[in-house]
Amino acid sequence: MPTHRLETLQKVVALGGGHGMGRVLSALSFLGPRLTGIVTTTDNGGSTGRLRKNQDCIAWGDLRNCLNQLVTQPSTGSMLFEYRFGGQGELAGHNLGNLMLLALDNLCVRPLDAISLIRGMLRIESHLLPMSEFPTDLCARTPHGHHIIGEVSVDELDTPPTSLFLHPPVPATREAAQALIDAELILLGPGSFFTSIMPPLLLPEVCEAISHSRAPVMFISNLVKEEGPAGQLSLSEQCRWLESKLGRGRLDAILAPPGCEAGDWDDRVSQQPLGEEGLSHRHDRAKLQAALAELVSRARSA
Repeated sequence: MPTHRLETLQKVVALGGGHGMGRVLSALSFLGPRLTGIVTTTDNGGSTGRLRKNQDCIAWGDLRNCLNQLVTQPSTGSMLFEYRFGGQGELAGHNLGNLMLLALDNLCVRPLDAISLIRGMLRIESHLLPMSEFPTDLCARTPHGHHIIGEVSVDELDTPPTSLFLHPPVPATREAAQALIDAELILLGPGSFFTSIMPPLLLPEVCEAISHSRAPVMFISNLVKEEGPAGQLSLSEQCRWLESKLGRGRLDAILAPPGCEAGDWDDRVSQQPLGEEGLSHRHDRAKLQAALAELVSRARSA
């Protein structure tokens, strides 16, 4: 497994949310404390959405999923953390991990403290940071001039929005901004483009930190087209959205499945079959490690 080029890195930072982000963190978990995930906290669906509506908290679902993906020693604690209630009562559909994080958040000074306590319980070495420690919603402007509020509503759009923004405006977690400044490698994606990858880039401190970092920025695209408006974007359109926030030329490399055309970014695209056998939509951990190691090697020799 060719991870040696990655093992020399002291600070790797990944941004995103959902299962895609969890997959990347799981693939790179061998880095231990040298790996940091900055997780999207704008979800308003499912158990997370119900908690946000009742408690005015950040979205815990993606953080919980990423924590679970980083568990290297399964235990009763990790099983409890991922337990979901069934039945028809008020707890039906709620994930116990979300409730644990919310309860700890209520007991702690900062949400980050709650995450650190769970990391300790689950023996997770890698760092996990919310993009912001203040609740906010993802909002979109449509081609017709309408404003759409909430991730669920954005995913239900018939056509891609013209722009995205956060309401209310919130600051980035200061540790997240510092991690990006200090990074030796910054990874974006994979995951839902509008609702997982883009939200952290709507925080000015995040984009400013990336602009001050000397780390190469690599975009890992999805292996199959998404459902919803993001599925209508080509790879080049996704790159254009990203660089509208990061600055022109800030994407150093793009990891994509075979057959993608990226227009002005074609010279930076590495096309490789990275799907897991039997699950073509999910990145294979070993293949992803090898592909990233190759890109890091190229970046260092450039």
